Amino acid sequence: MNISKSPFGTAPDGQAVMITNDQGIDVKLMTYGGIITSLITPDRTGKRGDVVLGFDSLDGYLQGHPFFGAIVGRVGNRIARGRFTLGGVDYSLVINNGPNHLHGGLQGFDKKVWKVESASSTADGTVLKLSYVSKDGEEGYPGTLTTILTYTLTNKNELKYEFNSTTDKATVLNLTNHSYFNLAGENSGTIDGHVLMLNADKFTPVDEVQIPTGELKEVKGTVMDFTTPRPIGERIEQVPGKEPHGYDHNYVINGGGQGKLVLAVKVKEPKSGRTMEVWTTQPGVQLYTGNFLDGTLTGIGGTKYAMNDALCLETQHFPDSPNHPAFPTTTLKAGETYHQVTVYRFGAE
Repeated sequence: MNISKSPFGTAPDGQAVMITNDQGIDVKLMTYGGIITSLITPDRTGKRGDVVLGFDSLDGYLQGHPFFGAIVGRVGNRIARGRFTLGGVDYSLVINNGPNHLHGGLQGFDKKVWKVESASSTADGTVLKLSYVSKDGEEGYPGTLTTILTYTLTNKNELKYEFNSTTDKATVLNLTNHSYFNLAGENSGTIDGHVLMLNADKFTPVDEVQIPTGELKEVKGTVMDFTTPRPIGERIEQVPGKEPHGYDHNYVINGGGQGKLVLAVKVKEPKSGRTMEVWTTQPGVQLYTGNFLDGTLTGIGGTKYAMNDALCLETQHFPDSPNHPAFPTTTLKAGETYHQVTVYRFGAE
């Protein structure tokens, strides 16, 4: 286990931190956006490969990107029309996704410089703590919010991220990491052959602008059903909705949101044998299959990222929760602590 720091670009927000374990996993993180820029794991033969999408330098992130590896917030996913009511007060947020607010707005947590609080090695793994203070009114959100983000790379081949947040007045909060995964490694094509299991009997259907209808719909008998493992590309063309076709839906995790880690997802890439499990305390997970990657972004090693070249598994509360009282609440009050944990567990078979 070890940890090191190095520059990542020439800007003051370009500090990179590398954490490694003795099992062949290397993770590179950046203080800009709390971004995971590289995650290298071995396949069944021991060959190491980078399993996340990203860029070779800071410039790629500064020029705009679809949230590669970033922490998104204050509220990940969408809020309808950028409006919600809290404590009898109406709030208006920045609109940055059609008619809606997405992933915290134009200058969300993905574009903020996080402060390194500590970096250390323990008996359990290598730990990096980052912090960010979001001022009252930032992007339209109420309350000054302080967040501690802890990344831990364990000696069990797990990368864990943990949020602890407090506010000085009531606000809404839904934080997640937005990494794009391809377990076959860099420049390996689509994730259609990845075999996916989602521990979710229901999902939240959406309208034409990706806002939940409020219904919790059974997946059984539909193209949304991954309760038994199946290749992602098997029915991807049958997913309802506008072009381009693909998954971009929130799943309701069986037993999720109860304050304990539960298995939400398992993915296997058959050719490499790499596997990843996602364990979380969150009630939902957004499956997104990179539908809007169109070949215009050049990433790590000169790879052109095309449609369905990666999948995101964003553990979260449900989209537009502030406007759906029946959904698990995203309200955080003064004196309370927001605490959520997600674990990526890597292996090879």
